[in-house]
Amino acid sequence: MTPPLLHGEGLGKTYVTPVLSDVSFDLQAGEVLALAGENGAGKSTLTKIVAGLIPATAGRMSLNGQPFQPASRREAEHLGVRMVLQELGLIPTLTVAENLMLDHLPHKAGFIDRDTLNEAAERQMANIGLGNIDPRTLVGELGVGYQQMVEIARNLVGDCRLLILDEPTAALTSREIEHLFSQIAVLKQRGVGIIYISHRLDELQEIADRVMVLRDGRHIGTRPMREVNQEDIVRMMVGRDVHEALDRPRRPAGKTALEVRGLSRGKVVQDVSFSLQSGEILGVAGLVGAGRTELLRLIYGADRRDAGEIFLNGRETPAHISSPMSAVRQGIGLVTEDRKTQGLLLPLAIRINTTLANIASVSRRGWLQADEERSQVGRLSSLLGVRSQSIEQPVGELSGGNQQKVVFGRWLHRDCAVLLLDEPTRGVDIGARADIYAQMDQLAEMGKALLMVSSDLRELMSVCDRIAVMSAGRLVRIFERGEWTQQDLLEAAFSGYLTGEKSSGTTISTTEAVGATCH
Repeated sequence: MTPPLLHGEGLGKTYVTPVLSDVSFDLQAGEVLALAGENGAGKSTLTKIVAGLIPATAGRMSLNGQPFQPASRREAEHLGVRMVLQELGLIPTLTVAENLMLDHLPHKAGFIDRDTLNEAAERQMANIGLGNIDPRTLVGELGVGYQQMVEIARNLVGDCRLLILDEPTAALTSREIEHLFSQIAVLKQRGVGIIYISHRLDELQEIADRVMVLRDGRHIGTRPMREVNQEDIVRMMVGRDVHEALDRPRRPAGKTALEVRGLSRGKVVQDVSFSLQSGEILGVAGLVGAGRTELLRLIYGADRRDAGEIFLNGRETPAHISSPMSAVRQGIGLVTEDRKTQGLLLPLAIRINTTLANIASVSRRGWLQADEERSQVGRLSSLLGVRSQSIEQPVGELSGGNQQKVVFGRWLHRDCAVLLLDEPTRGVDIGARADIYAQMDQLAEMGKALLMVSSDLRELMSVCDRIAVMSAGRLVRIFERGEWTQQDLLEAAFSGYLTGEKSSGTTISTTEAVGATCH
């Protein structure tokens, strides 16, 4: 009998407490095994053991029937085991080609052969549908989505027998996802085994042959994907049913909390005007590059605007917001798209990250009141359901969902009247997502005004009272709850681009465009 490509038996990992216990599984050659579970369930720990990033505390593995215990990532890669991490491992000051071929740089007479290097990089990027990227481009000049695709392409260079993909599509458009899935199909035909981690259950159903579920570091079960639906997977993951609220009523709107008039910055944000009321959640939809994140950054003072004014709390005098600090002082908070590099101080404790924006509330005459700080942070951590050893645990040791809850805790502690949310549930599992939605509901009930950017239309349709759609830097339409359909939102998102295409003599149908670019 042919042995499985990868076999794990009784795998465990203990730090201060066990984070993975007695996990056994098989992966066949040419199979996609979906690995599902809440943040903190042990998915990343298990895959890092397989990829040689960390050693197992207990258990054993075999690869093609031979004992497999990689002491390092390099050793695992030498044996054909590759892993694409959530945290990109690219060097931003090197070109796309240099990052792709870093371990296989072609050379002549001791010098790098640039022509051969760039040609090889072009072929590799074309394999995943990104042949339009100039291989001489510095990686740091690319957006997050393109960087993710470069990282995936880098791991496909050379002999790959087992590929681990950890949230590979979190920053990708549908066109990029389509090309990735095509590449996965090719890898399957070559006999490559794939472990695929994603919180997008529809993706798992499309791409995976079987689904393996972890909960609290333990193996709950492995099922053929054809035998389960999304509700079954969710129930295995969280131990309860989690429902969407697409038919919820509109929240009652209060007074105007934020008004934007003619906000502009170059071509990325052009003459945007809207108002946001207390007690409502206004969603912002649009394609990658439509200007959604840039709009939030302008409101928050992180970027300098060319034109436009911002008004707060119904006042007729425009607010002077010249920096994030001045925005926070005037009651505006931001949950950033990139929590790891822009939202958190990863080496520092949960306690410090939570009170960072409001130190004055836990200080007296310039002295920090430690007992008061611990009391307030403990209450917020309990309210948000942050899973941690204690509030002194470094945030960098938490799962992505729990890190995001800490960011929410900061702005709850600051008690901001206006909260800007940029992809607040990206990389967050369905259980933690439900907790975040519940907290957003509570904030709205308290009269807070929430402006939420998301690439997930179902998410916006579920939680928002209105949805503003941006296209090519402009706000093209605002839909009231009950007015929208997914098709209407998509057509609005493409409207600015389709107009531009038609003016140049080329026409694109909405159906073609949706299949090419949108989430």
